[in-house]
Amino acid sequence: MFIDCHCHLDFYKDEEIKEIVERARKKGVGIIVDNGVDPRTNRRIIGLSEKYTEIKPSLGLYPIDAISISKEEVDKEINFIRENKGKIVAIGEVGIDFKESEKKEEQVRQEELFDRIVKLAIKLDKPLIVHSRKAEKECIEILEKNKAKKVIMHCFNGNLKLVKRIEENSWFLTIPTNVTFSEHFQKVIGQTKIENLLCETDSPYLHPEKKRNNEPGNVIESYKKIAEIKGMKFNDVEEKIGENYRRLFE
Repeated sequence: MFIDCHCHLDFYKDEEIKEIVERARKKGVGIIVDNGVDPRTNRRIIGLSEKYTEIKPSLGLYPIDAISISKEEVDKEINFIRENKGKIVAIGEVGIDFKESEKKEEQVRQEELFDRIVKLAIKLDKPLIVHSRKAEKECIEILEKNKAKKVIMHCFNGNLKLVKRIEENSWFLTIPTNVTFSEHFQKVIGQTKIENLLCETDSPYLHPEKKRNNEPGNVIESYKKIAEIKGMKFNDVEEKIGENYRRLFE
């Protein structure tokens, strides 16, 4: 069974999602971790998970979305995540993004909110799925300060020294499907132990052939590249990624 640890099916219409899930099923993808980014997508993902057994909900607040709403709305959403802890497998997509937010006061607010969400995830004993664009070091420092254990650094673009630091913390790095042409993610595979890797599509983004509208069925391309770079049998990679997922999520 193949696992897509990070995607955004909320970008698709209901009838498209039905076809996407069916195509993924035919390719042997049995788990699709669908990530929310705001109140609307969080609620939609809960509904999708009740309709499709493959879809596992992860509720979150995307950094830029989080600072665009009021403190009261943030509080309400954190309460919603807490109330639905029995329905979700993770908290994400959450984190910090300094690329889209260059104002110092906004960056400070992002860091404060991420710190709060990390504490929530630890209390609920749920894995964190972390977005860290142009704020890789800051995210790692907040996670370390809180002694977070269950962490996935999603689509991590930080330097290889930080990749090593993630591995030393026994956290996980997801390998997205654009690894077919991304030298960075190919280097991440080469440097990182298989025990610290998971796979993702980030659908509808990061298509392995640079096309539009990526989907969970393409996650197999990440498995193939891991097998190629590590000189492993494809079936062994499939088994190992499954073990990693169970170790973190179950």
